[in-house]
Amino acid sequence: MSASTHTLAVMRSIVQRDLSLALRRKNDSLSALFFFVVVASLFPLGIGPEPTLLAKIAPGMLWVAALLAAMLSLNRLFAEDFQDGTLDQLVLGAIPLPLAALSKTISHWISSGLLLTRASPILAIQFNLDGQSTLILFLSLLIGTPLLSLIGSIGAALTLATRGGGMLLSLLVLPLVIPVLIFGAGAVDAHQAGLPIDGHFYLLGAMLVIALFFAPIATAASLRIAVE
Repeated sequence: MSASTHTLAVMRSIVQRDLSLALRRKNDSLSALFFFVVVASLFPLGIGPEPTLLAKIAPGMLWVAALLAAMLSLNRLFAEDFQDGTLDQLVLGAIPLPLAALSKTISHWISSGLLLTRASPILAIQFNLDGQSTLILFLSLLIGTPLLSLIGSIGAALTLATRGGGMLLSLLVLPLVIPVLIFGAGAVDAHQAGLPIDGHFYLLGAMLVIALFFAPIATAASLRIAVE
C-alpha cells in the first residue's frame, strides 16, 4: 500500500469513526438542527406575514441562524478526544496531524453544516423565497458552511484546554466568519436586486480553498500546544 493510499484510508477511518459517534449521540446534531429551525421560524412570526419584507430579510436571517447553529457543536469537536487520550494518538499517529484535523473537521461539517444546508430550502418557504433564490441560498450554504467548520476548528483547538472555552470560542470565531456571512447572504441579495452573483461565489470559493490549506495547519499547531 502506497503512502498516499494509507493516508487516505486513515483519514476515511477518522471520518467514519466520528460520524459513527455522531449517530450514537444524535442529540448533538438534532439540537443544532432544532435551533436552526426554531430561530428561522420565530422571525416570520415576530415580523408578520408581509411577503416582500420576509423575502428581503430571508438571506441574512437564515445565514445567521445557520452560523449560530453550527457554533453549538464546535466546542465538542476535539474535547472528548482530548479527555480520553485519543488526541494524543492522533498527534503521534501515522498521518500528519493537519490531515487528521481536516478529517475531524469534515466529519463535523457532515453532521452539522451539511444537515443545516439540506434543511434550508424547507425553511426558505416560510420566508416566501422563490425557487431561484432558494437554490442560490442552498449553494451559498453548501460552499460557506465548510468554511464555518474549518475556521471553527481553529478556535476549538485554541480553546481546548481553557476554562469557559465555549464563550471564548464564540469571541474568536464569530469575527472571523463575518466575511462568509456577508458574501453568502449577499449572493441571494444580489440575485433579488437583479445583479450578478458570480463574484460572491468566486470569493466564497477562494476563501474555502485558502481555508482548506491553512486552517488544518493552524488547528494542528494549536492541538500540539494543548496536548503539551
